[in-house]
Amino acid sequence: MSREKKNHILLSNLPEYNTNSLSSHTLPIWQLRLQTITDSPFQWRLRSNSTTHPATETSKGKGYSYSYSGRKRQCFVWERERERESMWRVAYSFPEEVLEHVFSFIECDKDRGSISLVCKSWYEIERWCRKRVFVGNCYAVTPAMVIKRFPKVRSITIKGKPHFADFNLVPEGWGAYVCPWIKAMAVAYPCLQEIRLKRMVITDDSLELIAKSFKNFRVLVLSSCEGFTTDGLAAIAAHCRNLRELDLRESEVDDICGHWLSHFPDSYTSLVSLNISCLGNEVNLSALERLVSRCPNLQTLRLNRAVPLDKLANLLRVAPQLVELGTGAYTTEMRPEVFSNLAAAFSGCKQLKKLSGFWDVLPSYLPAVYPICSQLVSLNLSYATIQSPDLIKLVSQCESLQKLWVLDYIEDAGLEVLAASCKDLRELRVFPSDPFGLEPNVALTEQGLVSVSEGCPKLQSVLYFCRQMSNAALNTIARNRPNMTRFRLCIIEPQSPDYLTLQPLDAGFGAIVEHCKDLRRLSLSGLLTDRVFESIGTYGKKLEMLSLAFAGDSDLGLHHVLSGCDNLRKLEIRDCPFGDKALLANAAKLETMRSLWMSSCLVSFGACKLLGQKLPRLNVEVIDERGPPDSRPESSPVEKLYVYRTISGPRMDMPGYVWRMEDDSALRIS
Repeated sequence: MSREKKNHILLSNLPEYNTNSLSSHTLPIWQLRLQTITDSPFQWRLRSNSTTHPATETSKGKGYSYSYSGRKRQCFVWERERERESMWRVAYSFPEEVLEHVFSFIECDKDRGSISLVCKSWYEIERWCRKRVFVGNCYAVTPAMVIKRFPKVRSITIKGKPHFADFNLVPEGWGAYVCPWIKAMAVAYPCLQEIRLKRMVITDDSLELIAKSFKNFRVLVLSSCEGFTTDGLAAIAAHCRNLRELDLRESEVDDICGHWLSHFPDSYTSLVSLNISCLGNEVNLSALERLVSRCPNLQTLRLNRAVPLDKLANLLRVAPQLVELGTGAYTTEMRPEVFSNLAAAFSGCKQLKKLSGFWDVLPSYLPAVYPICSQLVSLNLSYATIQSPDLIKLVSQCESLQKLWVLDYIEDAGLEVLAASCKDLRELRVFPSDPFGLEPNVALTEQGLVSVSEGCPKLQSVLYFCRQMSNAALNTIARNRPNMTRFRLCIIEPQSPDYLTLQPLDAGFGAIVEHCKDLRRLSLSGLLTDRVFESIGTYGKKLEMLSLAFAGDSDLGLHHVLSGCDNLRKLEIRDCPFGDKALLANAAKLETMRSLWMSSCLVSFGACKLLGQKLPRLNVEVIDERGPPDSRPESSPVEKLYVYRTISGPRMDMPGYVWRMEDDSALRIS
């Protein structure tokens, strides 16, 4: 009998062994293989009634028994090397066209990066077939490096300024200019179709270059960007004949005139998404209506505040296929014909799923949207000054709602109705209507969030502004929603304690990180000591982004975070008593992170110099508008510190108030 036949018979006689039941730490991806060893007079046959031990001789007495027969010994062993060899054979056995097709189904950038590390062949294939690129920091890599690495890109996303720029903590003129990227891509990527930018400075010249360089350009998303005017948008409208998406969300646009929409050619019909909600001035309503009416595939239309309510019905009638709508000003003189036209127009939008806008709401017009409330999955009322009774009437009819952004006018009563009505809610954001007021103007407390955590089992993401919180409430929220992945609590008054016990909120936030095992993003506020950071370091193993303000006692708090949070990528700190010791002791951790921002802390100029010397692969930038930091003692704290990983070296566009700490501890002054 052949050896292969004998091995087959032996394997078929081992029904007790079930590899699927082995625990993950004893059975990794490497499989058990049959190995024939000819130098033994025995044949070993393995039987198993255990599911926790690998097939080794030392497992005797733990559920494995051995039988002996024949002259050859055959046993199960772990063969990692053979599995590797098999993997290499598989890697080289498929034609490149097949692998390219397989790779096209893998969308995650991290997974694509892992694929490129398998072997040189896969690296080259992945390099040439990569169509989408994400650049998390425009200074982490140069345009030339990206172009060399990925020559056939069709879509690129680039982020610029740090996140704290949203809170006016990054000085004017800091950088994040997209012009070098656009110039390089205009030459290297003539087939580029999509550009998405966030917190970047883009000029009209760059917009015109985009419009004239990429012949099949389809998507332009400018999120929280600045530096351009409606003249640049007119160039996009005039030249990008295949444009599908134009999104200006939260951008600062110099609104020179509202006639830029008329630059879209009369033959242009490809628009799918248009977001002009950030524009301040009036738009050409006739041009807007013509544009909307001739684009049959338009699904998203988000208008600005200047579009009057009496014009909304006309737009809805010519675009009943809309899936997402952002209204303009939702107020006008109350006229029955306006209301009836609006209600009829909303009733005709059978596909409408997302609703936003509602500036300057006149409550008597709200019932016009009631017919489509049951089909809504997203409702953004973050600019709508709707009071609690009217919000309750609206929200109670949105039983399919998955995302709600709202001002604190909703109050605890409204959140209780939300919890009772919207069982599919995944994301909740409650913004303050009067963040600088000394006294509360609404009845919103921790109880509203507790109610939502109890009533909405799918809740995963929370941003909540309030004026009081307790450890008991945070503990209840953590136990109710262990599936939380994003939790951002902003208590308006800094360093507010538990309002019931006057104790720090350490225990409450500790419960959040302990029970929410998949937490990825966390923002802390209130009175907090180093104890909470010990909990974060112990339990926040999946935490990727952490934002801190007015928290902690000493360097020990920062040490707990940097030494314990294995997956931390972005750390933002302001007004915390963290200084040199913890930062320098955990310097190596910074090389695994995307960025660290510290402002109004206790980090000295001398420590920043040492950090630049220890970590030459990082850009260590001191931002200080008081003048050169070396004009003060090295022990003096710096205003702001921004540390980020880069493979491109120092940037060349630093303003006069930014100093880079070189690896020779010398200052680079622009």
